[in-house]
Amino acid sequence: MNSRRKGADGERELAKYLSEHGYEARRGQQYSGANGDADVEGLEGIHIECKRVEQLNIDKALAQSISDSYADSIKQGKKITPVVFHRRNRTEWKVTMRAEDFLELYRRGIKDGKKDSDI
Repeated sequence: MNSRRKGADGERELAKYLSEHGYEARRGQQYSGANGDADVEGLEGIHIECKRVEQLNIDKALAQSISDSYADSIKQGKKITPVVFHRRNRTEWKVTMRAEDFLELYRRGIKDGKKDSDI
């Protein structure tokens, strides 16, 4: 299987996973085809870079998400948080993001009146 097809399969798999958890998720590039668009859309304010590979350079993947999220932020007129969803064969999905972005999302959850245990 070529890498482009494997990437698209991973994006579909992640979109399905997010949909199963109640989010209206879909592959991003299948509609616009533009480079720099989120791989998967459906989480408001989040730029998703999806990696479904056995060997991942997480720093490179996160740098790509950060770079692409800046363009999203400008287009949408608000801050878009860059994240990388990734998994290897026979493992669960994981999310990697910058600590500063995690803390900002956490603070927003607290401000919205949620208790620590609700987040």
